Amino acid sequence: MENNFAQVLVPINDRQLLRVFKIKSSSMRILAIADRPSFESIKEILLKQSVDVIVTLGDLEMHQIRELEDINDIPKLGVYGNHCSGMYMAELGIENMHLATKEINGIIFGGFEGSVKYKESSAKMYTQEQASELLKDFPYVDIMLCHAPPYGVNDEPDDPTHAGLIGLREYVEKKSPKYLFHGHTYPIEGQLVTKFGLTNIEYIYGSKILDIM
Repeated sequence: MENNFAQVLVPINDRQLLRVFKIKSSSMRILAIADRPSFESIKEILLKQSVDVIVTLGDLEMHQIRELEDINDIPKLGVYGNHCSGMYMAELGIENMHLATKEINGIIFGGFEGSVKYKESSAKMYTQEQASELLKDFPYVDIMLCHAPPYGVNDEPDDPTHAGLIGLREYVEKKSPKYLFHGHTYPIEGQLVTKFGLTNIEYIYGSKILDIM
């Protein structure tokens, strides 16, 4: 992550004092992975370019992201998907961000796991009412990590398995995070939503490098 600094001349008793102020706005490079293995080796990606944070957005299996176990010098954050075992994060050193927040270099991350509940199962799924209740008091974050998208954003509202979450839509409308990352769905080419209100929407399938400001 790159921080910027500004030099400012401050008048003090008819003299000018040179002060250096740190500018909070900064850039961060994120490697995001969702729904299928990375398109190339994670370690090879990291050899080619520096990454500040690695995030996983669910519907991944242990063997697909096993490389993360050996990567201990980069923060790893994630949420589970509706097809996840719900058991690999601790072993791979990934911090579970479901209904949690974490600040990294001045940027606040949060998360919500799973998808709409479309069948009786112990998988990471929630009814629309459950999701709305869980998210109603969730605080503002800069980057929201999700498996499913907000309702009406890159989803298929008429398909129970790929409908977005109303609770996430309400959260975005109320809190306006700077970014929301998601996987889970299969948006039609040419109709991908990249902005909802003030929030930048990032759809992930496989792996993607994101430079955020």
